[in-house]
Amino acid sequence: MPAQQYLLEAIGVEPAAGGEAVVPARRTQDERWAVNLAAARQFHDREGHLVVPRKHVETITTGGGGDGNGGGQEVSVKLGAWLDNSRRGVAGLSPERRAALDALGMRW
Repeated sequence: MPAQQYLLEAIGVEPAAGGEAVVPARRTQDERWAVNLAAARQFHDREGHLVVPRKHVETITTGGGGDGNGGGQEVSVKLGAWLDNSRRGVAGLSPERRAALDALGMRW
């Protein structure tokens, strides 16, 4: 809507350029799993266990581009909820995913 465009431009939000993607690319289930598992590993490395409160949020840095300049993106992962949901849905986890959580001392 023109009124919305005007208001957004008034606060400094610029319209997308010609070939620029407007919506972020969706991550696959495997990519989401990898981010959640990285958060679990980070928590385990720091705390020595995976006894995570359901409301705990773990912030990790992903990506980096491999150019040596860092450039990773910070991502907040609802780790407690993810682990709780993984426990409840253990029957649907592949043996590889279950083994990855077992290696971190997951309590089922």
